[in-house]
Amino acid sequence: MNTNQFGKEGWTPERVGNLNGKTYLITGANAGAGFEASKILLSKGAEVVMLNRNEQKSNKAIADLKKEVGAAAKVSFIKMDLAELSSVRSAAKEVIKRVSNIDALICNAAIAQVAKQTFTADGIESNLGVNHYGHFLLVNLLFDKVAQSKGRIVVVASEGYKMGLKTIQFEDMNFDKNYHPNNTYCHSKLAQMMFAYELQNRIKAANKEVQVYVCHPGASKTSLIRKDAPFMTRFMWSIMSSLPIVQSAEKGAYPEVMCATEENLNQAAYFGPTGRLQWTGPVGECEMESFVKDRAIAKKLWTVSEEQTGEPFQV
Repeated sequence: MNTNQFGKEGWTPERVGNLNGKTYLITGANAGAGFEASKILLSKGAEVVMLNRNEQKSNKAIADLKKEVGAAAKVSFIKMDLAELSSVRSAAKEVIKRVSNIDALICNAAIAQVAKQTFTADGIESNLGVNHYGHFLLVNLLFDKVAQSKGRIVVVASEGYKMGLKTIQFEDMNFDKNYHPNNTYCHSKLAQMMFAYELQNRIKAANKEVQVYVCHPGASKTSLIRKDAPFMTRFMWSIMSSLPIVQSAEKGAYPEVMCATEENLNQAAYFGPTGRLQWTGPVGECEMESFVKDRAIAKKLWTVSEEQTGEPFQV
């Protein structure tokens, strides 16, 4: 592994300069790493638009952020539920109407470890529907707006991508035959990564000025493991969370903030904590398995994603 390009301590928010006049959109920003990323960006003078499904929690998050960063913090919220493609469409319309420029669209929201097979409003397996298809449609609908700003798209992935099937299960995308709380989640995170790197290829071919980055938060104390996760998952996580192998939600936010703000990053790379198991430690470039960049699978996934979201995605 190369030495960290940001030195022994890795990337930290100290590297972020003044962000006045810049606007960042973050999905799932009312808790966990998304909330912490919002706080860092706001503290540097940026405007943050949160795309969240829960109005009450969003209003509380806005109040908390203004309390911590200052009453003048430019933070607002647009209601969007990634589990409903119609909700993603109406949120994208609202963004286009309300937001003048998008310096980065951060695809941060995710669900994980759903105990039993559940479906989105559109009849799609929920991990894939929320984590991948919802974001695929959002990026598609906002792509031109990001391109106008010569902005960035940041996909927050997970080390889980290499713990599941290690490919896309095209013959049974809803996991009707082999649903598994962990494997199915890992499948959705791999799909997100394959989409991001395929998007890079298409942007390059179209000669557009949009940068795409992929990162992961490591093992962080966030609200990702939900109360409906299997008991053993929750039990193990509660034990792990008290050990030094799990870092704070704030540190879990560093990779996505870095990808949204740092200049001269390698788009082909994969960023996150570089310590033991890539769970914690200094943030920088991580090792990544080669199957993520299988172009034939990625192209097929792109076509399937267009079909499922009912929206052609022409870069």
